[in-house]
Amino acid sequence: MITREPEYFPPSRDFLGRIGRHALFACRAVGQATILLVYAIFNLRYIFAKRSRREIVGQMFVCGIKSLGVVTIVAVFTGMILALYGGIMARDYHQEALIGAAVMKSMLMDMGPFMTGLILAACVGSAMAAQLGTMVISEEIAALEIMSIDPVRFLVMPRLMAMGIMVPLLSFYTSIMGVMGGALICLSLLGVSWGVYIENAIDYGGEIKDLYVGLLKAFLFGVVITTVSCHEGFSTTQGAVGVGAATRRSVIISFLLILIVGLLVTGLFYY
Repeated sequence: MITREPEYFPPSRDFLGRIGRHALFACRAVGQATILLVYAIFNLRYIFAKRSRREIVGQMFVCGIKSLGVVTIVAVFTGMILALYGGIMARDYHQEALIGAAVMKSMLMDMGPFMTGLILAACVGSAMAAQLGTMVISEEIAALEIMSIDPVRFLVMPRLMAMGIMVPLLSFYTSIMGVMGGALICLSLLGVSWGVYIENAIDYGGEIKDLYVGLLKAFLFGVVITTVSCHEGFSTTQGAVGVGAATRRSVIISFLLILIVGLLVTGLFYY
């Protein structure tokens, strides 16, 4: 179990000392989160246990089905925005027919995984941090340990497994819905027929590599969101105020790591 320890680093009054103190806290948090992730991966060997299967399915429902509505709306409008701005630029060169390819490639490779990750970090990740933080404050985690129930195996591993499965699936769904949203703009504003739009999207809308890279990004985003949210939940202190602070930190850190990880993966596979 990982909990937030008392701040044993001595306070400092000078500017550089405060920076160093915050850096030490950040390094400690990174180490604790990494240990939590490794321990959760180690517990994946229990996924076929009856209790674990039931919990994983429940978390998949929460992460996937319950998020489907907001993911659909955001995906459609993202595709519409991409098609609209792309169409404005392509219209000057009379290349409106290629909008479908541009929307398909951008949604598969970047926008689909990014939008899905940000939505789930805000909706699911914050809920994870708040739920686990409340359990820590109400001493439910301590009760599990007293009953010899591993909190990581019982609480973290099912969430990690569910997010690892559902985020790539939702990312692919987001990409498809974004392409459909782009088609609405092309049909209504750009004068591009449905057949031409879909044909260009399929023929020139990226390679199979773009799909694989997008799914890899989505999988890593799911791992990042789960790790950060569970770590912040387990690290909660100071009652209800601490639960709110942990929830806020989980969303902020997840957003930043999603952007960083996405940039690194893109650079690794395309440069």
